[in-house]
Amino acid sequence: MTNEMFKKEAFKKSVKDNVKFLYRKTIEEATQEQIFQAVSYSVKDVIIDNWLATQKAYDEQDPKIVYYMSMEFLMGRALGNNLINLCAYGEVKEALEELGFDLNCIEDQEPDPALGNGGLGRLAACFLDSLATLNYAAYGCGIRYHYGMFKQKIQNGYQIEVPDNWLKNGYPFELRRPEYAKEVHFGGYVRVEYDPEKGGNKFIHEGYQAVKAIPYDMPITGYDNDVVNTLRIWDAEPIVDFELDSFDKGDYKKAVEQENLARNIVEVLYPNDNHYAGKELRLKQQYFFVSASLQAAIAKYKKKHDDIHKLYEKVTFQMNDTHPTVAVAELMRILMDEEGLGWDEAWEVTRKSVAYTNHTIMSEALEKWPIELFSRLLPRVYQIIEEINRRFILEIQAKYPGNYEKIKKMAIIYDGQVKMAHLAIAAGYSVNGVARLHTEILKNQELKDFYEMMPEKFNNKTNGITQRRFLLHANPLLADWITEHIGPDWVTDLPQLKKLAVYADDEKALQEFMNIKFKNKERLAKYILEHNGVEVDPHSIFDVQVKRLHEYKRQLLNILHVIYLYNQIKMHPEMEFYPRTFIFGAKASAGYATAKKIIKLINSVADVVNNDTSINGKIKVVFIENYRVSNAEWIFAAADVSEQISTASKEASGTGNMKFMLNGAPTLGTMDGANVEIVEEVGAENAFIFGLSSDEVINYENNGGYDPNVIYNTDEEIRQVLMQLINGTFSNDTELFRDLYDSLLNTKNTDRADRYFILADFRSYADAQKRVEAAYRDEKGWAKKALLNTACSGKFTSDRTIQEYVDDIWHLDKVIVRKK
Repeated sequence: MTNEMFKKEAFKKSVKDNVKFLYRKTIEEATQEQIFQAVSYSVKDVIIDNWLATQKAYDEQDPKIVYYMSMEFLMGRALGNNLINLCAYGEVKEALEELGFDLNCIEDQEPDPALGNGGLGRLAACFLDSLATLNYAAYGCGIRYHYGMFKQKIQNGYQIEVPDNWLKNGYPFELRRPEYAKEVHFGGYVRVEYDPEKGGNKFIHEGYQAVKAIPYDMPITGYDNDVVNTLRIWDAEPIVDFELDSFDKGDYKKAVEQENLARNIVEVLYPNDNHYAGKELRLKQQYFFVSASLQAAIAKYKKKHDDIHKLYEKVTFQMNDTHPTVAVAELMRILMDEEGLGWDEAWEVTRKSVAYTNHTIMSEALEKWPIELFSRLLPRVYQIIEEINRRFILEIQAKYPGNYEKIKKMAIIYDGQVKMAHLAIAAGYSVNGVARLHTEILKNQELKDFYEMMPEKFNNKTNGITQRRFLLHANPLLADWITEHIGPDWVTDLPQLKKLAVYADDEKALQEFMNIKFKNKERLAKYILEHNGVEVDPHSIFDVQVKRLHEYKRQLLNILHVIYLYNQIKMHPEMEFYPRTFIFGAKASAGYATAKKIIKLINSVADVVNNDTSINGKIKVVFIENYRVSNAEWIFAAADVSEQISTASKEASGTGNMKFMLNGAPTLGTMDGANVEIVEEVGAENAFIFGLSSDEVINYENNGGYDPNVIYNTDEEIRQVLMQLINGTFSNDTELFRDLYDSLLNTKNTDRADRYFILADFRSYADAQKRVEAAYRDEKGWAKKALLNTACSGKFTSDRTIQEYVDDIWHLDKVIVRKK
């Protein structure tokens, strides 16, 4: 499809006109950033035509709509992705070249929208892309964070959090929609009065603080099908901007009180909740976007439908992890207090309308709120949860008479806390995990009691990624090569990549494949030199671990192994060693001291290793600052080795593993999360698996752990690595990494030694790394592994995942958009 608007001359005129109208400049005078804005508005013009046509199709065809509710949407840059999905990238590139501009440089002017941080948010973004491409009606629902989580700076090896002001120049791909504003209420109290008409009590929320939720809509373009869905992110504004009366009386704080309340809600993603104020702000954020989204969804439903009892026939709410789980009680509140339904009627609608995706096996990540905080901030919602809990306990008692242990494990309110995962499972009509192993662990371990009581709710939906961003856009050289060999259908039917397997023994094809990898490595090496000042050799093995920094993901294991290799080379300079470049990228949560210390360690090791001329550049260590979607695209395309080394049983799925695989990087990992299914697809001979199994880890944990001191005392090389954390090798301050040392051996400061089995898996990991080196020396053998990883990645498309959600959970109908 070539859209009429993308005919070169018309597009060039549109860009020139935008420069003139926006900036009162000629195109020759405009800055690169201004050209980006002008180009984006020209593209947006075309998108809006499709957007209007899509809404018209919704109105005419009245499809069931999924509202995908998520605290995060890690969208990545929109310009290039929109051009890819509009099938206009080539035309626009040519038009801009004729105007004297490079589209790649223009794309680099776009900030990454700071609406997410990790895999949870990127998955949500991939899902929206697939929903639009597969012609399903969907809204993403979230928050318009003004500064995101933070922009990561590395200063003296430490992570420094600075505001990510992505909106400072305005964002061309959003539309402010004040006509759809909603009010959201916090605090206050609930007054009860008898309603003689209904013959029951009426609950009236009074004395509350109110903020106005203003929706900003961002277009989500489907691939080559004219569909444009919507990501609706809510900004907060005060009901009354400024109380002049208070100001005149000298009460300056009260004059801006509402403005401050509104601003705080949308400033940052995941405010530090190590303190009470942070917890309160997180809960406010969650309720804010959930309430606004539910109000908007019900208002949209009521425009065409009279019977609120049938809401679930046209609407479904998918709760992406526990963050939006307050949707259960808020939907009940709206149905009862505003729509006039009785409890049983409202519960019937709610339990057929909400579904829950669990993204974590870590019990500490299943959100729990102190009753005092929850009931004070959301008094009516808390009343409803109390009643849901009371009725749910009766169900538990009926199923398990006299079994108070079951109540303790399953109650929604217990031990002074409101347990959001329990609320989601009790109310939701579907509970899904995100990889087969993850779902089985939920059923047999973390959520075993719920599974035994209501097994029909549980199902698995293995995660996926969109190939349109992470191959077609991120790796154009490989994308073009694949299309030359098997045709273009893989763009919307990723299992077509299986056809590449016939080239696994074709020397010419393998050489071409590896030449593309080398060019991508050169591109990344240039980026590293510009941003890190470190010169890396594209001929070396690019061994990459990029993901959120958490102890269970074991970046610490990786860097300890780098220290081990460094020691080996220092002690045996004559040993054969294939040069390695170890590339890290990760943000640590602002309040996560251990994770931030691991970042400091990685950078301290890099300082020593990269500047030690005696090892002749055999090892380089690079920490890429401010890891995000835009630099991730380059990293995945360039990687030789995909580090997926989480403690088995801890990673729910992972999606980085799929992006590496798609771009021809074999997995070095544990049998955890989706790694299990990756190995099934590509074969164990084309991956490097090590470490304890999930069953072994769980067995250890159920029996109090293991003693890492045995390994420390009997393995001299491991002991040397650990001693270097505290003997000044990597810092003049010998106490700087003492906490990391203690966490591995535990004499103090931790509840259990080596909770993530780093020393237990160290030797197995080191052996797997030796196998990587041996395999890489066999150029043809490695090329075959790399190509087969790409060829076997077809299962891991988000298109497949979304189709499974549609078939098994949402039951949506296709929408066909026909433009005039």
